[in-house]
Amino acid sequence: MYGHRLNQEIFKSHKSRSNNIHMINRKLAPEFRAIDNINLIRPEHKKLSNGCNIFCFNSGDQELVRIEWVFGNLSFDPAKPLLNMAVNSMLTDGTTTLTAAQIADKIDFYGAFLQVDYGYENSQVTLYSLNKHLHHTLPVIADILNNSIFPEKELETFKRNQQQKLQVSLQKNDVVARRAFNRAVYGTTIFGYAAEMTDYQTLQHDDMLAHYKKMYQPSNCTIVIAGKIEPEMLTLLTDTFDKDWENSPIPAVTIQPDIKAAADLFYFTEKPEALQSAIRIGTPIINRSHEDFQALQVLNTVFGGYFGSRLMANIREDKGYTYGIGSGLASFKQGGSFFIATEVGADVCKSAVAEIEKEMNLLKTELVPEEELSLVRNYMLGSLLGSLENVFSHADKFKTIYFAGLDYDYYDRYTVTVKNITSDKLIQLANTYFNFDQFYKVIVGKY
Repeated sequence: MYGHRLNQEIFKSHKSRSNNIHMINRKLAPEFRAIDNINLIRPEHKKLSNGCNIFCFNSGDQELVRIEWVFGNLSFDPAKPLLNMAVNSMLTDGTTTLTAAQIADKIDFYGAFLQVDYGYENSQVTLYSLNKHLHHTLPVIADILNNSIFPEKELETFKRNQQQKLQVSLQKNDVVARRAFNRAVYGTTIFGYAAEMTDYQTLQHDDMLAHYKKMYQPSNCTIVIAGKIEPEMLTLLTDTFDKDWENSPIPAVTIQPDIKAAADLFYFTEKPEALQSAIRIGTPIINRSHEDFQALQVLNTVFGGYFGSRLMANIREDKGYTYGIGSGLASFKQGGSFFIATEVGADVCKSAVAEIEKEMNLLKTELVPEEELSLVRNYMLGSLLGSLENVFSHADKFKTIYFAGLDYDYYDRYTVTVKNITSDKLIQLANTYFNFDQFYKVIVGKY
């Protein structure tokens, strides 16, 4: 009976409000508002006595923080190619005082979340924790970064699981194509390396422990904390990772060799029974620190960088060759690449490649219409603004520039470039960077 009366009151209240509200005219587009600038939260910086840098993004109302411990990977060793990845992956598999199960139980008990992530240039440990439980969760991280032991049993399980995952992955045409493309573009560096089954047998406990002690030390660590940061939390973090965390006698060394691309430009792996062919096309290109990079991002978006791109309009919507196709820019400290990736019906693979070339050449010969360019500008600025949904997103934007050796001027230049770029500039960029005949082309399937 109470519920019935409550529903009546809600209905009457809604009816009363609706009498004062004008109906929306669905035939009129929403009012357009240009994005003038992007306001980014900037961190406070503190350096510990052991050399560890801490960057704090203090914002938000929820009693929650995300803390990331980011380490520079050690130099790539072709004789032991998996060390950086394996050591990072197994950090939570046991310490001198805790087993893997005990680590997981302690983190779960306090409603926290812990993960480890490996990248080509950096590896990191990430903790999400309620503020009130940090005095319980931070000691677990400190134990992991000081006392991991990489138990033999867990190491053997890790090897076996990774080999099984690789075996499954190598059945996928897109995975095979990506591996071949990276080898061609990045050569014998870590960026071009593709694990083989036998590589996992090179992982030895003593090597992993030595690598760990050299890499996971404060002078090679940057801590990024984001959320509602109270003064006592920062004191706790400092006390935990300054007083009892010391550098080893051997300094961490992170040196990446120069990238030397392959001489051959075409790679075809035939799979007679394939229903789809994987296509990967691209070339080495400038990285984020180059003055043309942000303008090139606009050109990439027009070409294949979003759902309304020319590649999608032609090869998916018009020709129906694929469910999806896209292009992108990869940026590293010592180089980058431009790439196009898709899987198409095996019987239309050559036609798809021809259409990709046609769309690329059009950008070199015909000006992008202002209406299309305006749409791309709005999409790119809107995407940047939309990506800043919380304080964690602001911290992510900081990491992008910090580990690339850039500053916040990068985002100022980005917005200015996107808002003011012209079709003349895009055609100039296309003629500078898009030479399809000199692009690497990888096909896996039928051609």
